[in-house]
Amino acid sequence: MNAEELRAKLEALSEQTGPVFKIKNDPRITRIGRFIRKYSIDELPQLINVLRGEMSVVGPRPPLPKEVEKYAAWQRRRLSVRPGLTCIWQVSGRNQISFDEWMYLDMQYIDNWTLLTDLRLILKTVPVVITGSGAS
Repeated sequence: MNAEELRAKLEALSEQTGPVFKIKNDPRITRIGRFIRKYSIDELPQLINVLRGEMSVVGPRPPLPKEVEKYAAWQRRRLSVRPGLTCIWQVSGRNQISFDEWMYLDMQYIDNWTLLTDLRLILKTVPVVITGSGAS
């Protein structure tokens, strides 16, 4: 098997469409790692980025550079706002929604932003994180 065949097989395992690669029940993630991800504990270090002004509390999820390379032109608009710790994606199903739905939600957030929207998203985030809902 060559590298291209291996890459194609791995991409077929992805539970997301689009440039985000995520394997359901990824064997590389330990039980502790799964717990940390499910309850968003791995996101806590990003509080430092919020304090530095590099991120916001609410905003589109920060993308990986390799994901951005694969964005369609309309999806790049989400890079025009500061990324956030929580977002509409997180309270709308997280890993249970498709990549296109995720991008659509981000565009709606950008186009219709209000302080009240951010406050609502923060309040909706608390039970999502506590219950780990939508995480895989």
